[in-house]
This record gives sequence, structure tokens and C-alpha cells, in this order.
Amino acid sequence: MLKKIFPFLKWPVSKETVRADFIAGLTVALVLIPQSMAYANLAGLPPYVGLYAAFLPAIVGALWGSSNYLQTGPVAMVSLLTATALATFGAISPEEYFRLAGLLAFIVGIIWLIIAAGRLTFVVNFLSRPVIEGFIHAGAIIIAASQLSKISGISMPGSGHFFSNLWKYEVLELNHAHIPTLIIGVGSLALLLGLKKLWPKVPAALTVMILTSLAVYFFKLNELAKPVSVVGLIPSGCPRFTLISPDWETVKKLLPGAAVIAFVGFMEMCSVANALAAKNKQKLSICQETVGQGLASLTSAFTGGYPVSGSFSRSALSDASGAKTGLSAVFAGLFVLLFLMFFTKLIFFLPQAALAAVIIAAVLNLLHFKKFAHYFKVSRTDGAAGVATFVATLSMAPDMDKGIIFGAGLSIIMYLYRTMKPNVAVLGRHEDGTYRDAQKHNLTVDPIMPSVRFDGRLYFANTTYFEEHIFRLREEYPGAKFIAVDCQGINAIDASGEEMLGNIVSRLRNSGIQLFFSGVKAPVRRVLDRSGLTKEIGEQNFFHKLDAARASIERSPVK
Repeated sequence: MLKKIFPFLKWPVSKETVRADFIAGLTVALVLIPQSMAYANLAGLPPYVGLYAAFLPAIVGALWGSSNYLQTGPVAMVSLLTATALATFGAISPEEYFRLAGLLAFIVGIIWLIIAAGRLTFVVNFLSRPVIEGFIHAGAIIIAASQLSKISGISMPGSGHFFSNLWKYEVLELNHAHIPTLIIGVGSLALLLGLKKLWPKVPAALTVMILTSLAVYFFKLNELAKPVSVVGLIPSGCPRFTLISPDWETVKKLLPGAAVIAFVGFMEMCSVANALAAKNKQKLSICQETVGQGLASLTSAFTGGYPVSGSFSRSALSDASGAKTGLSAVFAGLFVLLFLMFFTKLIFFLPQAALAAVIIAAVLNLLHFKKFAHYFKVSRTDGAAGVATFVATLSMAPDMDKGIIFGAGLSIIMYLYRTMKPNVAVLGRHEDGTYRDAQKHNLTVDPIMPSVRFDGRLYFANTTYFEEHIFRLREEYPGAKFIAVDCQGINAIDASGEEMLGNIVSRLRNSGIQLFFSGVKAPVRRVLDRSGLTKEIGEQNFFHKLDAARASIERSPVK
């Protein structure tokens, strides 16, 4: 019982695992520190808020999570969605913006815990994988594009259409770019990408932070007539406990954005946690991981942070660095605390353009356009859905929450479309005694008892489709005295399906035709029994196999 409340007690702690987790935690921290500051900027918050969100939330997420490798903290997609959610409040003071960011984290945390308590982890299934990839790719491009103003030094208005503003203020005005800022931004990005390719073990983001800070310091770039924008002075020490003072009107305004953040964060967490658990053969509890993420966001709310989630890149790095337990994330969080306590003065000269480059380099890893080609090969509908979500999310930028809603709606429509017209096969008897698709295998259909197989759940969206195929058989085989339905492919039936079956049985019976059912599965049979339809159809018209139905006809031949 104690281990259920405190899952970290299950960690196999030994001298070897602690050493491995310490090294992995240090490795992750070297990426986490610059990333957390950069992502806070993306959320419209000062860099130190990202550090606050990378300290205690990272530790709490690990202690109450389930994965040995998941690294919790600021992530790109959630950071942009945070900025989108808070943008609905218009021009507000920095203090109010901080307060709303904390309240948003609080609401997100509550949603995570509701998902865990209600066992609602299935919500991620409302989005198909192609739709998820379409959203992620569009989000990555929006995030990267949103940082161009910090790299060029040209300000861009926050209102209006995102890409129209980007074209008007960034592309067309590129000749007015601030050259020192542009050199730092482009140089930082080139260095980040180059180090990743040539020396992947070097902490690229930290290296860029150090080099660009030194450049600003020695060349006094922050003292120019038009200075390079730097991080400046940030408070040192532990984050202070912050009280959350929600009011219902504000909560109502934040709730849609919080729901989208929780959904996207949950989706990202599931992807990385499942992938790493499968790779390392770890038993994973998504429900427990959801609890950990919820508590992490709540912790962030009370310690001056903003919504957090599991990071794909840092979690993969933790695994690659030899992490053995969640203690690696605890060490990473403690290294962030160490930085907050003693080293914040070192980043005074860190240029904002370098942080923008860190963000761009991070989200470029999310772009894998070959996936769409693969989806088109598997299913043109899936490929089209992914591309449609991609285009829709881009067109709605920077309101990415609308993109995810569009994707969820599209996934549901795709599901309904596919299940409205499932595969239906008219069956013929093969020489090996099995019943197969007569058209596909060039088999003869029994004119006295034509048989049909329906592959899908029978529910309101496809009852008419099923009915059409049954009566089409009656027209194609006018001498039929029986029609058999092979139900092995029908896994479930709803009230509409049950009522439709009753109508078909009645209409066929009035035409002198008996409807047989073979291979009815237990869940379907229970529905028919409860509704009384089994009695109406007649127990004698249910068979285990089509052969049994045929044998019953042969015992009582129809003249």
C-alpha cells in the first residue's frame, strides 16, 4: 500500500544505480537549464520562471511517476500553448501574467489528476497518429517561426494573422535587421546544429550559452546604441511559495486553453514514456505517470512556474546517458537548484537571440516529413488527414489550440467514415471447407442460403449499410429461403443495431425467408438476450458455424 502512495519506494537503489542516475541527471541538466530558460521565453515569461518550472516539478514528476526515464519540465509545445492561452487576456501587467501562468498550471494539474482518478487515459485515442504528427509538425514550424523576431532583432506585433505578420515584418524588412543580433542568432543556430552532427556528446546548448555570453561581455554588445537584448539580472535562490487565488471568471476563460495543454502534454508524455518503456522492457503505468504529471504541474503552480510536461528529447537523453531509475530526474532538478543558488549571475550577458536559437534547434528535431509519405502508403485517407491537420494548424497560427480541436474532430469524422462502411463479404464454400469471400476467391454462392460476413461493430452509423446488403442478397438470389449472417466480425452492437436486426428479421419472415446467425460473440449475444430479440429470432436460428446452419437445412429440406 505504501509503495502505491509513494511509487519511488519501488526504485532499486544501489551504489551502481545511484552513480548511473547521477551521471544521467547531470547530463540532462546541461540541456535542461538552457532549454527551460528558452521555453519560458516562448511562453512569454522571464527565463528564471523556466528554471523554477525545471526544479521542483521535475523532482515531483519523477517521484510520483512510473517511468524510469521520463524527464518532466518546460517543453516547447506546452510553452507555446501557454502563451496562446494567456494571449486571450490582452495587454496585462507582468505581475498579472505571472499570476495567470501559475493559475493555468494549477488548472492543468487538476485536469491531469481528474484524468488519472477517472481512468480517462483513453482520451488520447481521440487523435489518430497521422493527425498527431500533422499537429506536431505544424507546431514545430510555428514555434521556430515565432523566434525569428528575436534572431533578427525586428519586433513583430502579436495581433493579426501570424504568418502575414511574419512575412510583412520579418521577411520584407530583413534589410533592417539588427546585425549583431542576427550574427549571434544565426551563428548560435549553426553551432547548435553543427555540434549535434559532429560532436553529439558535447552539450551544445550550454556551449552556445557560454560562448555567446562571453561575446556579449567582451565586445560590450549590450551597451551599443541599439544594444543586443540580453537576459539581464535574474533572482537567485530557491523559488518562493506562491499562493493561487482563482476566481471563477478567470478560471472559465483559462479552462479551454488548460484542457488543450493537458491533452497535448498527455499525448506527448504517453508517446515518450511508452517508447522508452518498450525499449527497456519496463512495466509502465500510464495512470501513475498521469498522477506524477498532475502533481508536477500543481507544484509548478505553487512555486512560480507554469505548465510542465514530459520532454521527449530530455527523456531520450536520460535513457541514452544510462539512467536506471527516476532518481536521474531528481538529480537533474537538484542541479537546476544548484544553478539557481549560485550561478544565475553568469547568465546576465546571455543574449535572447541565443535562447531563440536553442528553441529552433530543439523543435527542428520534431520534423520528420517522411512520415507523411509513409502514412499515404498505408492509407491515403490517413495521409490526407495528417496533411489537413498540418495545414489547418498553420493557418490558425498562433492559436494552436484550434488546430488540436480541428485534429480531434477530423479523427472522429475519419473513424465514423470508416466504420460507416466496413468490409462486407458475400461468402462461398471453399474446397477446404471454409467460407470465404466469394468474389475474391471466385466461389459459388449457395442460392438457397446465401451467406454474408460483416466486419465491424454494428451501430447507428452503419445500420442502413448493413440493411442494404441483406436486402441486396434477397434481390440477387430470389430463390433464397434462408440468409445467413456470419457474425464473427461483429464485436459489439448498440440499440440502433439491435432495432435494425429486429426489423430485418420481421421483413424477411414476411417474405418467407429465415435469417440465420452464426458465430455470434458473447457481448453481442448478451445484448440480444437482454432486449428479447433472441426470443423473437428464435433460438433455433443461432448456430456456432455456418456449416451447422447448412446442416439444419439439409435435415429439413425446403421443397
